Amino acid sequence: MRTAVIINSFNWPWALERSLWGFASQTRRDFRIIIADDGSGRETRELLARMRAEAGLDILHVWHEHRGFRKSEILNRAIAAADEDYLIFTDHDVIPREDFVAQHLRYAAPGHYLAGMAVRLPQEVSARITVEDVRSGRATDLGWLRAQGYRPGKYALRLSRSEGWNTFFDWVTTSPPRWRGCNSSTFREHLIAVNGLDMGMGYGGQDAELGERLVHAGIQPRRVRFRTPAVHLWHDRPYRDEAVVLANRQYRQQVRTNRLTRTPRGIAEMEPLAEPAGETGPQAS
Repeated sequence: MRTAVIINSFNWPWALERSLWGFASQTRRDFRIIIADDGSGRETRELLARMRAEAGLDILHVWHEHRGFRKSEILNRAIAAADEDYLIFTDHDVIPREDFVAQHLRYAAPGHYLAGMAVRLPQEVSARITVEDVRSGRATDLGWLRAQGYRPGKYALRLSRSEGWNTFFDWVTTSPPRWRGCNSSTFREHLIAVNGLDMGMGYGGQDAELGERLVHAGIQPRRVRFRTPAVHLWHDRPYRDEAVVLANRQYRQQVRTNRLTRTPRGIAEMEPLAEPAGETGPQAS
């Protein structure tokens, strides 16, 4: 099954480098990486060129000019650019454990999407993670993270290496499975059927809204938050706008009430990219 990992990114090459080395260290390497880039500058382009050379990663860089928060649009462009059967989604601030891709492919099934999660690290621990920590596997090792000062509490269970316990925890947890951009996957044809993400939504709930439409279309979620382990680097969210979050919440209620499956503001409605490739970033490279 041809597979692509789609990584959402914007102007944080420090974190993206660590995420990419996490994928370069996977037990399965039979996948392509597609960077969904919401308008990053030259430093990100140079990083991707270096990672192709140093890590041997197969990377497609899908880019558009930055004109405000357009995460949903660039993710739709990445979906449209993909020719793989199965798509795994994550963010540039997420470091996957070495079995992340293998676990997604192990549990992939037609008519389903996989709903994972990432363990959020505190600021001081995130800042200390080096590329070598990622390549060695330390960055996702519970014992090493604790030695750096991380106190996970109940979240320690999400970094367990016991397949039996992880399966049990995914079965008994009361947290509802939902699509999260940091750790979810499904077949490309399912995403095309619902027209991708809603490009009219700003930050706050747009990933969950996609998952709700997938469910309305008969694509059932499968919880894998304990079986697809990853850690999330700390960052603040200055772009969060409570008015936008509220508007998104109201729109999602309409989607649920009317059991909508297909957004009218999705992949089919995208206009062709007009920006030429240039010094600030390529459309696709």
